[in-house]
Amino acid sequence: MKPPEVDRIAGSRAAVAARRARAEVKRQVASGERTASEVLDLADADHPAEATLRVSELIGSIPWLGPTRTARIMTELGISPSKRVGGLGIHQKKRLREFLIERQKRKIEPGSLVVLAGPTAVGKGTVSSYIRDHHQDVLLSVSATTRPPRPGEIDGVTYYFVDDAEFDRMVAADEFLEWATVHNAYRYGTPRGPILQALSQGKSVLLEIDIQGARQVRQVFPEARLVFLLPPSWDELVRRLTGRGTEDSDEQDRRLKTAKAELEAQNEFDHRVVNSDVETAAREVVDLMATSSSD
Repeated sequence: MKPPEVDRIAGSRAAVAARRARAEVKRQVASGERTASEVLDLADADHPAEATLRVSELIGSIPWLGPTRTARIMTELGISPSKRVGGLGIHQKKRLREFLIERQKRKIEPGSLVVLAGPTAVGKGTVSSYIRDHHQDVLLSVSATTRPPRPGEIDGVTYYFVDDAEFDRMVAADEFLEWATVHNAYRYGTPRGPILQALSQGKSVLLEIDIQGARQVRQVFPEARLVFLLPPSWDELVRRLTGRGTEDSDEQDRRLKTAKAELEAQNEFDHRVVNSDVETAAREVVDLMATSSSD
């Protein structure tokens, strides 16, 4: 027998309200209004939104934990993808709480200087831009360059585009933290003032620069954390460089030769991250910028 129409409508409305309530719980966790461990502790009959939320949805709501890492965490915790928070066993709940509390201790280390470098066309700019757009705790340094802007690049946001005379003036005035000539063509440099000001205010700063610049920063700031961004493979690096169409064939050949030499420098860096996927690589870099309050 079909349920009466009034019961069907009421049931549908209740289901919609339940979904909205769970969505609100996830939003609160994602925004930092509530911690995931608080949701876990409230998951009982008196709190149906928390109790009926899937564990995978709870973990996936934590900033910077996407589907791939969530699935791996679920496997490590020994929790089924279909398990709801309110249906966890004693030992599962204990493991999940320990994970959540440890994760909540992690934060961007105030006043840290992190350098992201790697070979040409590896995607340094794309990864750093993703971090800038999705993690407001990190200040992305804007470099100056003498090369012309590429399509879509914005002066003062992507780079400060300056001519040779202005770059010479900045070098003479010691306005750069580091600078170098890249690919035997254009010069790039990191303005010193904004970096020092941000660090003095306790902000974390990410520098996206070339290998030469990373070496100079290490000399000036030995405490800086150096991260080397790697391509998934050499063939993929070649594909990315030739596919973007921003250089002629001679420039591509020059950059590929430089890239081979740059890859040999990876052992000079503190950490290595493979850029197979921009979002995943960005998360790994942000994790490397984090510290646990128990450290």
